[in-house]
Amino acid sequence: MPQPLQTFYHMESGGCMARQHIERRVRERLKRTERLLAPCAQTAAMAMRRHNSKPEDIRSPYTRDADRILHSRAYTRYIDKTQVFYLVKNDHITHRVLHVQLVSKIARTIGRVFGLNEDCIEAIALGHDIGHAPYGHFGEQCLSSLCMEHGCGPFFHNAQSVAFLDRIEETDLTLQVLDGILCHNGESLKNVLEPEPCEDFASFDRRFDTVAAGGDIHPMTLEGCVVRFADTIAYIGRDLEDAREVGLIGSEDIAGAGWAAVLGHTNREIVDTLIWDLLCSSDCGEEPQIRYSAEVARALFDLRRFSNDHIYEHPALTAERGKIVGMYRTLFTTFLGDIETGREPSLIYQDFIRQPWVSPRYREGTDPVVLVRDFIAGMTDRYFEKCFKEIILPEKIEGRFSRHEKA
Repeated sequence: MPQPLQTFYHMESGGCMARQHIERRVRERLKRTERLLAPCAQTAAMAMRRHNSKPEDIRSPYTRDADRILHSRAYTRYIDKTQVFYLVKNDHITHRVLHVQLVSKIARTIGRVFGLNEDCIEAIALGHDIGHAPYGHFGEQCLSSLCMEHGCGPFFHNAQSVAFLDRIEETDLTLQVLDGILCHNGESLKNVLEPEPCEDFASFDRRFDTVAAGGDIHPMTLEGCVVRFADTIAYIGRDLEDAREVGLIGSEDIAGAGWAAVLGHTNREIVDTLIWDLLCSSDCGEEPQIRYSAEVARALFDLRRFSNDHIYEHPALTAERGKIVGMYRTLFTTFLGDIETGREPSLIYQDFIRQPWVSPRYREGTDPVVLVRDFIAGMTDRYFEKCFKEIILPEKIEGRFSRHEKA
């Protein structure tokens, strides 16, 4: 019967030997666990890092990635990034931080059945939406238009997620996790995914350039493919629940829909149907492929079209978009001007460029337009509004003017 790890710590003298003994035993256990994985799964030995600044510890490389993502500044800003209903005050609708947890849970459930690496899956899922701009996908469109107007190319949140984790904060994640984050695309209509090889970071950087320009690439791992499917599974039924919660749609809108007869009427039914269909239709053998059946794929396409017409483009949600466009332009041009004139008191210096968690390499070698893009993309909805108010509204004086202030 194996003894608890604590026992070995007290058996050794000095503590250092005990630590080495524990680390060795944990690594042995990890190897035994990985031998139970499917041949197509990612293992610790496959993990590659760009810098490899620290040796691995008792955690697997992918567990370490998940921890690094959780401790990043970008992850903490999930808490106030909205999903779909960005102008609705309701504590029961989905925010980005809940969405990534749902993706992680669904993807790990699927990955466990396929014998894939759940630690790798968790890390990809937790980091996949870090690059989302304020006000969800519409905010992404606003920021993309401004970026192209200023010559730095379109904006895509999956590429931006990698930028935050690999360039701005330099978390030194594994190639497998960064690639899964880069290649996720919950809005894609592809219903079949096969892994596309990526040999090293030079290949990954080329893949990054392709995605940043608008290309769509399959993940290099089955774990990444599973997360990409789980992203859709996590939001597609949940958006219906949220729409019902805020009164945009009712049960009668869904009752007669053809897709509902196949997928179900509630989030629980839709999630259950999609997961089981994926498990039954996919193949993780010699030529692995993650897919839906033809019937479910058609129903899912119809559900997406229904959601677009009845939720995402609903007049109640789109009525204020003109104001949001103006807010984005105001912030973008103001912060760009602050950098060009070197205005150090600006929030872009105080809350971003001069922050110690920003990589010196990024800070010193990045174009001003990209700095502005990255600053705005990292904002929560609430901070975005705060910045706009500080720029637009005149500053009020508390009580009285100081006699010593210069005119």
